[in-house]
Amino acid sequence: MKRLAQYFLRGLVVITPAALTLWACWWVFSTVDSVIDVGIPGAGIVLTIVGITLVGALASNLLTRGLVGALDRLLARLPFVRLLYSSTKDLLNAFVGEQRRFNRPVRARLDHAGTVWTLGFVTAEGAERLAMPGFVAVYLPQAYNFAGNLIILPAAHVEPVEGEAAEIMAFIVSGGVSGSAEPIPRG
Repeated sequence: MKRLAQYFLRGLVVITPAALTLWACWWVFSTVDSVIDVGIPGAGIVLTIVGITLVGALASNLLTRGLVGALDRLLARLPFVRLLYSSTKDLLNAFVGEQRRFNRPVRARLDHAGTVWTLGFVTAEGAERLAMPGFVAVYLPQAYNFAGNLIILPAAHVEPVEGEAAEIMAFIVSGGVSGSAEPIPRG
């Protein structure tokens, strides 16, 4: 009986992530297809990808860059819209934009003895905006969550971590279980 329970749990570990991923993909495709209904399954998502790529190409064009800038300034001035627009824009730029912010993984010491550390990303040097020279802003993503915390630490309490930023982010967000079994080297 114990062996059957182990098999069941192992099967659950194998099937659940695959089933959840397939369901999420199916949901996205069917939702987009229902909004952009052209009668061909999957055509809505293809049209969406082509449209987003076209907007990206136009936004990169010198002639349309002014129009994009004007729209950006307009949305940044509207109450409530400004909060949603600027937050979404900053988040996307931090991960995939030209001004990536989560590209400097660090280990931050949280106590004087050096026994409590956390992993994060330096997002600002000097913290001049806060009148705290010699300090750095470190973003700490939370495990199994899209949230995080921003802490301000003395620069001496932060050490760079070797490795790709995406790999370190995956390690943090997974609660330390994703990635290789190799230890993270000290910077």
